Amino acid sequence: MTMQTSAFSLDQQTMERIEHKLRDKQRMAQARAQELFGVFQEELTDEETWALKYLFAYMPVNDMADYDGALFLSHVRRTLEIRKQMPWGERVPDHLFLHFVLPYRVNTENIEDSRGILNDQLADRTKSLSMADAILETNYWCHEKATYIGSDLRTISPLTMIRNARGRCGEESTLAVAALRSIGIPARQVYTPRWAHCDDNHAWVEAWADGTWYYIGACEPEARLNQGWFSPPARRAMLINTRIYADYPGPEDITLADEWFTEINLLENYAPTRTITVLVKDEQGNPVSGAEVNFELYNMAEFYPIAALPTNEQGEASFKTGFGDLLIRAVYAGKWGEQKITVADSDRYEMVLDRTEQPAGTLDLDMVPPPEREGEAAEPLTEEKIQRHNTRLEEGTKIRTGYEDTFLNEAQAAELAGETGLPAERVWDVLSKARGNSREIAAFLRERAGEYGEWPLRLLEGLNEKDLVDTFCETLDDHLIGSLPQRGNLTEDTFVQFVLCPRVLYEMIVPYRHFFQNAFTDAEAETFRADPSVLARKLDGEFELWEDLPNMKGKGNPVGTYKLLKGDRVSLDILFVAICRSLGIPARLHPSELKPQYMTGGSWEDAVFASTFTQHEEAKDWGSLRLVRDTEAAPETPAASYSENFTFARLENGIYKTLFYPHGKTDVYDEPFEVEPGSYRLTSGVRLKDGTVQARFAYFKVSAGEQTDVMLTYRQTVQDIPVLGTMDRANTLMTLDGTSRTLGELIGMSGAIAAWIEPEREPTKHLFRELSELAEPFAELAAPIILIVGDSEWTASFDPSNYPKLPSRTIFVRDSTYASLPDFISQSPAHEAGFPHLFVLDAQDQIRYTASGYKIGTGKEALQVLTGVWQ
Repeated sequence: MTMQTSAFSLDQQTMERIEHKLRDKQRMAQARAQELFGVFQEELTDEETWALKYLFAYMPVNDMADYDGALFLSHVRRTLEIRKQMPWGERVPDHLFLHFVLPYRVNTENIEDSRGILNDQLADRTKSLSMADAILETNYWCHEKATYIGSDLRTISPLTMIRNARGRCGEESTLAVAALRSIGIPARQVYTPRWAHCDDNHAWVEAWADGTWYYIGACEPEARLNQGWFSPPARRAMLINTRIYADYPGPEDITLADEWFTEINLLENYAPTRTITVLVKDEQGNPVSGAEVNFELYNMAEFYPIAALPTNEQGEASFKTGFGDLLIRAVYAGKWGEQKITVADSDRYEMVLDRTEQPAGTLDLDMVPPPEREGEAAEPLTEEKIQRHNTRLEEGTKIRTGYEDTFLNEAQAAELAGETGLPAERVWDVLSKARGNSREIAAFLRERAGEYGEWPLRLLEGLNEKDLVDTFCETLDDHLIGSLPQRGNLTEDTFVQFVLCPRVLYEMIVPYRHFFQNAFTDAEAETFRADPSVLARKLDGEFELWEDLPNMKGKGNPVGTYKLLKGDRVSLDILFVAICRSLGIPARLHPSELKPQYMTGGSWEDAVFASTFTQHEEAKDWGSLRLVRDTEAAPETPAASYSENFTFARLENGIYKTLFYPHGKTDVYDEPFEVEPGSYRLTSGVRLKDGTVQARFAYFKVSAGEQTDVMLTYRQTVQDIPVLGTMDRANTLMTLDGTSRTLGELIGMSGAIAAWIEPEREPTKHLFRELSELAEPFAELAAPIILIVGDSEWTASFDPSNYPKLPSRTIFVRDSTYASLPDFISQSPAHEAGFPHLFVLDAQDQIRYTASGYKIGTGKEALQVLTGVWQ
């Protein structure tokens, strides 16, 4: 096929590659050919044709299952229209437009036809500005729409984010990227997959203006670009990256060029870097091509692979990273090697694949993060700009809270409860979580409670909190009405958890009950109920496994996956569970292994798949793992908490796979864990104040039908608690009722915590969460916690009553002049790190601990120090 002209400045080779990949996708999606590709039969311009071809060529399999071509054509047409309308549209080079404006997907969010909706709100507001100012203005708009709150792993869509008015950082940045693209500005979501100096991760946004990429904190505006509270932590990162669904040529450093996506490494824009090369050899000293090299970082009590790269023909894999410690693990053909490295020591390492069995006993290792570094000095903002910025923040917060005031309130929930005869407290619980979707949820209860009693409420209570924001009556009706006739003789708990509940993992909830109830004959359905393994064999024979984007696994909805006859392994597992529940068969993904199971005779059986689901080749007898308490542990040893200071992982094909249990699970000694037989590694870790982790591996094996006892131990750390300064008790603060109190009156005579905070920002919200989770031990200590807000950080919308779970002796006060803030906090790096500035004080008002800015774990560290100095 000869092509004479080119849309988007595509060269011949690129067009041929797109055509080739498009044909692959058309063959792959034959079962939905008309729904997806019928749009090419419409009258299209050359640009529309190639924009659609580009999107389809790199489209994730789950999107081909879940959405129709009409959605993508609508998206393409509006995006091309926006490019012509916005004043900078023609200034954006074609390659940036294709990769960072045209794409409809940012993260793993549900896809909606939102580009025009966002553009309608932002175009007039930004089109008279420069591109750089338009980026800032868009972020002010995002701040008006949403703010930060921690939540589960499912990423909600931009429109749901607006409806909810809050979300985690990955959702804030998804909204901001979508908003910027809606006005034709190239934008991308960037991640540090895991921090090196503390637990958790973070996402923010980069946007392009007139030849330069800038960064912003999504929904957290600053008065200028390239500024954010995360700037100091980013200088300690080991990787900052983004994923592009295309063959992207750069010019950024490319970490991984996959068939369906390109991962680029942006770390050098934020931190000092070094490119390290790992040479992998076999036992004879020959280079090994095609080995997988995992670059692992300690975070949340596991060694997480921030990058997994194949070796080239010379047996080498190169990775650009920061100046901290990594654990490198190379695997090939059942053999592996492992080595802890300090990046500052060398840029070249050799590994030999000489292991097939894990070691015995324990292994201790220290993991040191990159050191704190000062940033480049920025020209101070004028007082006028600072004041204007603070005014904009206050205005944005008022707009957002004004919208939140339209949500159904507790009195309205009580009224609904009276109408429906449902318990008022439980009705308010679901409506308060539904937030901007509360009227939809109320309508469902009002419509269905008369006929079904408490069952509509029971259905809602079985959903995740986030589900209540983007699940609507049609979907709820499908699952309620489609489930109740399937109850049979099941116990109430089994029915509610494993039949009525539509949520399987982290997929988008859609109506699927009636679809699957009509997808099979009555005889087939009865056969499946009598023996669910027949259903497993049917799916195994008729469905094809298709793996493409690692971060999209399990995001296909069951109906789409069923219609496409293909999906990634997790989506196919979810499909099996969804069909079972639709037919009244209790089913689940195993709590830790996430493998599909069905209930028969009151016990759980693995769904056995012979070919499609290769990870489930045969049913296995389970073993059990019992954690044993270390009775000789020192008093300062941390209390066991899963994913906070310990995890366990099973060795699979040379890689340790961390078992999935609730984050923060503390009842770990009460009952044995049901686990598959195999070789295991228990990882425990104690993180020191400078971010260093003292980690320990304990190796053991679990046999089928047997219980293995493993003692959970932590390395003993002796940390000095120095005197860093003294707090002046005479400084005067103002309580929220207008009373003047000295700091001494507030903190008492036995010790205390004092923290200067910025309530609207994510770092302070993390501190609120951590203090709330530690409310009980703080209450036992009876320690005062003084939370201090300055005038510039106070917003009229801030309401301390929104944080009722804080420790009982917490008090909020105002400090207009910051006169009581210790002078040394103005020195680098604490001043640049920003709020919160937290201090632990002893009985002599001496400062024994301080932490500034974003740092997960500050609450526990402060409690530990306070306990050590308490009198």
